[in-house]
Amino acid sequence: MTFTLTKKLLPGLLLLPTVSLAGQLNQANTAWILTSTGLVLFMTIPGLSLFYAGLVRSKNVLSVLMQCFAITCLVSLLWLAGIYSFIFADGGELQKFIGGYSKAFLPDISTGALTGDIPETVYFMFQMTFAIITPALIVGAFAERMKFSAMLWFSGLWLCIVYMPVCHWIWGGGWLAGLGVMDFAGGIVIHVNAGIAALVSALVLGKRRGFPTTAMPPHNMTMVVTGAGMLWVGWFGFNAGSALTADGRAGMAMLATHIGAASGALTWMFIEWIRFGKPSVLGIVTGMVAGLGTITPASGFVGPGGALVIGVTAGFVCFYATQYVKRTLIIDDSLDVFPVHGIGGIVGSLLTGVFAASSLGGLGLAEGVSIIDQVRVQALGVLVTASWSGLFSYLILKGLDKWIGLRVTSDEEMQGLDTVLHEESGYSDL
Repeated sequence: MTFTLTKKLLPGLLLLPTVSLAGQLNQANTAWILTSTGLVLFMTIPGLSLFYAGLVRSKNVLSVLMQCFAITCLVSLLWLAGIYSFIFADGGELQKFIGGYSKAFLPDISTGALTGDIPETVYFMFQMTFAIITPALIVGAFAERMKFSAMLWFSGLWLCIVYMPVCHWIWGGGWLAGLGVMDFAGGIVIHVNAGIAALVSALVLGKRRGFPTTAMPPHNMTMVVTGAGMLWVGWFGFNAGSALTADGRAGMAMLATHIGAASGALTWMFIEWIRFGKPSVLGIVTGMVAGLGTITPASGFVGPGGALVIGVTAGFVCFYATQYVKRTLIIDDSLDVFPVHGIGGIVGSLLTGVFAASSLGGLGLAEGVSIIDQVRVQALGVLVTASWSGLFSYLILKGLDKWIGLRVTSDEEMQGLDTVLHEESGYSDL
C-alpha cells in the first residue's frame, strides 16, 4: 500500500487502513493513542528530565529538572489557550500558513467529539505532548547558565512564533504538507526545529565559564542511563503512536524505531571503542538518542532495512558532528542538542525521501514522484524550518537579553543555579 500522508493531516483526510465508519469511535485506536500519549509525556517527565539532569554538574541538577517541569506546565496551558487551534483548526483563506482560532479553549468540546475515529480530547492531548518535549529539548543547549525567567519567556514565545507555524505547515494541512513533505513523527517539526534553536541559543548566550579548558563531565551517569532508557521506551509512543491507529503501520513504525535506536547506539559505541580504546556508557546512550531522533521522520514510511541504514548513519554522522561542534567550532552546546537532534533530524528527513521508496523496502512514494523529487522536497522542508527557527530564535533571544537579560552572572554561574535561582540543593551533602 502506498502511504504518503503524515499523521497530522486534518481529520477528514486521515487514511485509516482498518475498517472504521466516518464519525464512529474506534476503541482499539483510542486505547492505543491514550497509551501513546502517556508514553510521550513520560519521555519528557521523567525521561528527558533525568537524562539532562544527570549530564550537568551536581550544582545545576535541580535547575534542569525545574526547567523541564515548568515547560510542561507552561506549554500545556498555551496549547489550550490557542496553540492547538492555530495549528489544527481551519484557517480559511490563510490555511496554507496558519490555522484558525475556533478551537481555542475547546469551546465546543464534548466526550463525543471525534478527530478521525478517536476522541478529540485524546488527539488534543497526544499532540500536546509533542509540543511539550520540543522546547524542552532546547534546554540542553543553554543548561547551567540561563536565568529561569528568561527560559520561561523564551520557551513560551518560541512555541508561539516558531513551533506553531512550522507545525501547521507540515502537520496541520499547510503549504509544506501540500508540497508533499514527509515527516511522520517530527524529524523536521521537532528535531530540526529544536536543534537549530539550540545552536542559536548556544551562540547567543556564549560559553559557560571555563569552557572548553575546564572538564565538565556528567555528575551522575546512573541518572543519565535511567533517563535514556525512559526515552527509548517512551519513543515508541512518539513514533508508533503517530500512526493514530492500532494496526500494522503502527507496528512497523515501532520496529523501525527500535532498529534505529539499537543500530545508532552500537555504531557510536564501536566508533568510540576504535578511536579511544574503550566504549563509554555515555557514548552508547547518546548514540541511542541520535538513532531515535534520526529515524523519527522516517519511522512510518520505511521498512526495517531502511531503519538499519538510517540508524547506522545516525551513529556515525552525529558522533562526528558532536566532535566538530565541540572541538573545532568550540561552540558550547552544553548537552549536544544540535549535533544529536538537529543534525540527526536533517539526516533522517533527507533519508526518508530515499528509503520510503517501495523499491528500497519502504511503503512507497506518491504516484509519479521519484526518489530525487522527494529528497528535493525534504530538503526544502528542512531549509525552510531551519531558516525560520534560526531567524526567530535569534530575535527572541536578543529581545529578551535587552529586556530582562539571558544569563546569570559569572559568580552565580560558579555557585550553581540550584542555589542561586531556587535556594535548594539536589544533594543534602553539598
